Amino acid sequence: MAIGATIHTFAVQLADVDRGVYEDLTLRVARHPSETDAFMLTRVLAYCLEYEDGIAFSEGVSATDEPAVYARDLTGALTAWIEVGAPDAARLHSGSLQAARVAVYTHRDPAKVAAAWAGKKIHRAGEVRLYSFDPGFIDAAIAGLERRSTMTVSVIERRLYLELNGATYESDVHEQSAA
Repeated sequence: MAIGATIHTFAVQLADVDRGVYEDLTLRVARHPSETDAFMLTRVLAYCLEYEDGIAFSEGVSATDEPAVYARDLTGALTAWIEVGAPDAARLHSGSLQAARVAVYTHRDPAKVAAAWAGKKIHRAGEVRLYSFDPGFIDAAIAGLERRSTMTVSVIERRLYLELNGATYESDVHEQSAA
Protein backbone atom coordinates (compact mmCIF):
# COMPACT_ATOMS: atom_id res chain seq x y z
CA MET A 1 0.00 0.00 0.00
CA ALA A 2 1.32 3.46 -0.91
CA ILE A 3 2.19 5.91 1.82
CA GLY A 4 -0.03 9.00 1.76
CA ALA A 5 0.86 12.62 2.26
CA THR A 6 1.65 13.91 5.74
CA ILE A 7 -0.31 17.02 6.71
CA HIS A 8 1.65 19.84 8.33
CA THR A 9 -0.12 22.84 9.85
CA PHE A 10 1.55 26.24 10.06
CA ALA A 11 0.15 29.11 12.12
CA VAL A 12 1.85 32.06 10.44
CA GLN A 13 2.11 35.70 11.39
CA LEU A 14 3.23 37.44 8.22
CA ALA A 15 4.67 40.96 8.24
CA ASP A 16 6.09 41.86 4.84
CA VAL A 17 7.02 45.48 5.48
CA ASP A 18 8.46 45.85 1.97
CA ARG A 19 5.06 45.16 0.37
CA GLY A 20 2.79 46.36 3.18
CA VAL A 21 1.32 42.88 3.73
CA TYR A 22 0.29 41.93 7.28
CA GLU A 23 -1.71 38.73 7.72
CA ASP A 24 -2.36 35.90 10.15
CA LEU A 25 -2.51 32.66 8.17
CA THR A 26 -3.26 29.04 8.92
CA LEU A 27 -1.67 26.87 6.26
CA ARG A 28 -2.38 23.17 5.90
CA VAL A 29 0.38 21.71 3.76
CA ALA A 30 0.30 18.18 2.38
CA ARG A 31 3.85 16.84 2.25
CA HIS A 32 4.19 14.06 -0.31
CA PRO A 33 6.47 11.17 0.77
CA SER A 34 8.95 12.08 -2.00
CA GLU A 35 9.09 15.73 -0.88
CA THR A 36 11.97 16.79 1.38
CA ASP A 37 11.56 19.01 4.43
CA ALA A 38 13.72 21.60 2.65
CA PHE A 39 11.38 21.65 -0.36
CA MET A 40 8.28 21.89 1.86
CA LEU A 41 9.68 24.77 3.94
CA THR A 42 10.77 26.60 0.78
CA ARG A 43 7.25 26.11 -0.59
CA VAL A 44 5.73 27.60 2.59
CA LEU A 45 8.16 30.54 2.50
CA ALA A 46 7.41 31.13 -1.20
CA TYR A 47 3.69 31.25 -0.33
CA CYS A 48 4.36 33.81 2.41
CA LEU A 49 6.76 35.94 0.37
CA GLU A 50 4.35 36.00 -2.59
CA TYR A 51 1.18 36.29 -0.49
CA GLU A 52 -1.69 38.09 -2.23
CA ASP A 53 -5.42 37.60 -2.68
CA GLY A 54 -6.09 34.44 -4.68
CA ILE A 55 -2.86 32.61 -3.75
CA ALA A 56 -3.01 28.85 -3.26
CA PHE A 57 -0.91 25.71 -3.09
CA SER A 58 -1.30 23.28 -5.97
CA GLU A 59 -1.76 19.57 -5.35
CA GLY A 60 2.03 19.28 -5.19
CA VAL A 61 4.17 16.76 -7.04
CA SER A 62 1.08 14.99 -8.40
CA ALA A 63 -0.03 18.17 -10.22
CA THR A 64 2.25 18.00 -13.25
CA ASP A 65 0.58 20.90 -15.07
CA GLU A 66 0.57 23.34 -12.12
CA PRO A 67 3.30 25.09 -10.18
CA ALA A 68 3.89 24.54 -6.45
CA VAL A 69 2.08 27.82 -5.69
CA TYR A 70 -0.09 29.98 -7.90
CA ALA A 71 -2.37 33.01 -7.73
CA ARG A 72 -5.61 33.68 -9.57
CA ASP A 73 -7.60 36.89 -9.86
CA LEU A 74 -11.35 37.17 -9.20
CA THR A 75 -12.13 36.02 -12.75
CA GLY A 76 -10.10 32.84 -12.22
CA ALA A 77 -7.30 33.95 -14.54
CA LEU A 78 -3.82 32.80 -13.53
CA THR A 79 -1.77 35.82 -12.42
CA ALA A 80 1.29 34.23 -10.80
CA TRP A 81 3.13 30.96 -11.44
CA ILE A 82 5.49 30.20 -8.55
CA GLU A 83 7.80 27.20 -8.75
CA VAL A 84 9.94 25.73 -5.96
CA GLY A 85 13.25 23.89 -6.15
CA ALA A 86 14.86 23.43 -9.55
CA PRO A 87 12.13 23.26 -12.21
CA ASP A 88 13.15 22.58 -15.77
CA ALA A 89 13.06 25.23 -18.49
CA ALA A 90 9.98 23.69 -20.12
CA ARG A 91 7.92 24.27 -16.93
CA LEU A 92 9.06 27.89 -16.76
CA HIS A 93 8.28 28.37 -20.44
CA SER A 94 4.79 26.94 -19.94
CA GLY A 95 4.21 29.02 -16.82
CA SER A 96 5.38 32.20 -18.50
CA LEU A 97 2.90 31.62 -21.33
CA GLN A 98 0.04 31.18 -18.84
CA ALA A 99 0.73 33.82 -16.16
CA ALA A 100 1.82 37.43 -16.13
CA ARG A 101 4.39 36.77 -13.42
CA VAL A 102 6.70 33.78 -12.90
CA ALA A 103 8.98 33.23 -9.92
CA VAL A 104 11.14 30.39 -8.66
CA TYR A 105 12.15 29.94 -5.01
CA THR A 106 15.01 27.55 -4.48
CA HIS A 107 16.71 25.96 -1.50
CA ARG A 108 19.51 24.86 -3.81
CA ASP A 109 22.52 26.68 -5.27
CA PRO A 110 20.88 29.34 -7.48
CA ALA A 111 23.84 29.40 -9.89
CA LYS A 112 23.37 25.70 -10.63
CA VAL A 113 19.60 26.09 -10.94
CA ALA A 114 19.99 28.97 -13.43
CA ALA A 115 22.77 27.16 -15.33
CA ALA A 116 20.35 24.34 -16.18
CA TRP A 117 18.17 26.90 -18.01
CA ALA A 118 21.00 28.40 -20.10
CA GLY A 119 20.29 28.23 -23.82
CA LYS A 120 16.81 26.77 -23.30
CA LYS A 121 13.60 28.33 -24.57
CA ILE A 122 11.80 30.22 -21.79
CA HIS A 123 9.11 32.71 -22.79
CA ARG A 124 9.99 36.17 -21.35
CA ALA A 125 13.03 34.64 -19.58
CA GLY A 126 14.29 38.08 -18.58
CA GLU A 127 11.12 38.61 -16.51
CA VAL A 128 11.29 35.28 -14.67
CA ARG A 129 12.69 35.89 -11.16
CA LEU A 130 14.84 33.39 -9.26
CA TYR A 131 14.88 33.81 -5.47
CA SER A 132 17.20 32.08 -3.05
CA PHE A 133 18.32 32.31 0.55
CA ASP A 134 21.67 32.47 2.30
CA PRO A 135 23.57 29.14 2.24
CA GLY A 136 22.54 26.95 5.18
CA PHE A 137 19.42 28.99 6.05
CA ILE A 138 16.85 26.39 4.96
CA ASP A 139 18.90 23.48 6.34
CA ALA A 140 19.12 25.19 9.74
CA ALA A 141 15.42 26.04 9.80
CA ILE A 142 14.16 22.54 8.93
CA ALA A 143 15.64 21.29 12.19
CA GLY A 144 12.83 23.20 13.92
CA LEU A 145 9.96 21.81 11.82
CA GLU A 146 7.12 19.97 13.51
CA ARG A 147 3.80 18.63 12.22
CA ARG A 148 2.17 21.63 13.90
CA SER A 149 4.40 24.67 13.67
CA THR A 150 4.06 28.29 14.61
CA MET A 151 6.05 30.78 12.61
CA THR A 152 6.55 34.47 12.26
CA VAL A 153 7.76 35.64 8.86
CA SER A 154 8.99 39.22 8.69
CA VAL A 155 10.53 40.88 5.66
CA ILE A 156 12.29 44.22 5.87
CA GLU A 157 14.39 45.48 2.94
CA ARG A 158 14.48 41.94 1.45
CA ARG A 159 15.88 40.56 4.72
CA LEU A 160 13.84 37.60 5.95
CA TYR A 161 13.44 37.06 9.69
CA LEU A 162 11.92 33.69 10.51
CA GLU A 163 10.85 32.49 13.93
CA LEU A 164 9.91 28.82 13.73
CA ASN A 165 8.66 27.10 16.89
CA GLY A 166 10.66 29.46 19.10
CA ALA A 167 13.95 29.35 17.17
CA THR A 168 15.03 32.32 15.06
CA TYR A 169 16.74 32.37 11.68
CA GLU A 170 17.49 35.12 9.20
CA SER A 171 18.58 35.41 5.61
CA ASP A 172 18.67 37.83 2.74
CA VAL A 173 16.25 37.02 -0.07
CA HIS A 174 18.49 37.00 -3.12
CA GLU A 175 16.96 37.82 -6.50
CA GLN A 176 18.20 37.30 -10.03
CA SER A 177 16.78 36.92 -13.50
CA ALA A 178 16.37 33.49 -15.06
CA ALA A 179 17.98 34.80 -18.27
